[in-house]
Amino acid sequence: MAERALVIVPTYNESRNLPQIVPAILAQDVRLEVLVVDDSSPDGTGALADDMAARNPRIHVLHRGEKEGLGRAYLAGFRWALERGYEYVLEMDADFSHDPKFLPKFLAAVEHADLVIGSRYKTGVNVINWPMARLLLSYYANVYARVVTGLPLTDATGGFKCFRRRVLEAVNLDRVRSNGYAFQIEMSFRAWKKGMRIVEIPIVFVDRVEGQSKMNKRIVREAVWMVWWLRLRAMVGRL
Repeated sequence: MAERALVIVPTYNESRNLPQIVPAILAQDVRLEVLVVDDSSPDGTGALADDMAARNPRIHVLHRGEKEGLGRAYLAGFRWALERGYEYVLEMDADFSHDPKFLPKFLAAVEHADLVIGSRYKTGVNVINWPMARLLLSYYANVYARVVTGLPLTDATGGFKCFRRRVLEAVNLDRVRSNGYAFQIEMSFRAWKKGMRIVEIPIVFVDRVEGQSKMNKRIVREAVWMVWWLRLRAMVGRL
C-alpha cells in the first residue's frame, strides 16, 4: 500500500483560488490528499471547501471558529494528519505562490530526508512579482535567522514544506509558540535540534494574483524576537 501524503492548505478568504489550487494539487500524484483548514472565512471559502469535499474523497475540511493565524492553522492540521495515519504532511499556500508542479519533487526528496523545504534562495533569488522592499526584507530576514540560530538553511521562513510523520511526532506541537512567519523558522529549528535530516530543494515563488497578503508588522516583530528565544532556549536545554 502506498504511503499516504496530506497537503495542508490554510485558508482565509480564498474562495477565488480554492477551486483551482485543489485540483492542481491532486493532479500531481495519486497519493496526495488535501486538507483545507479554514478560519471561518467571511467570503464563503469554508462552504466551498465542504462542497468540494462532498464530491471528492481525497479532499477534507477542518473548520476553525475564528482567524487565529497561520501557525495555529498548521498545528491543527498536523494533529489532524497524525490522528489519521498520514506518513507525509505537506504545507503550501492556497494562492498559487507555491506552484503545485513542485509537489512530485518534494515526494521524491523526502524519501531520503525527514523534512524537505522549498527554497526561494538556494539557487539565487527565485521570486517573481515581489516589490524590492518585500524581497529585501525576506532575503535578509533569512540571513538574520541563520546567523542568530545557526540553522543551516537558505530559506528558513519559506512555507512550502514536506514533513515525515516522525518529525511531527518528535516535535512537541503543544510547545510551539510562533504563529506568523516565525512559525516556519521554529518548526525547522526544532526538527534540526532533534537531529532530523533537512534538505532544501529550489522552487520558484510567484506573488499571489488573487486576494491580499497576510503579512503585517506584528508578524515581522514576532520573527525578530523569536529567533533569539529559540537560540536561548536551545542553549539552556529548554527547547
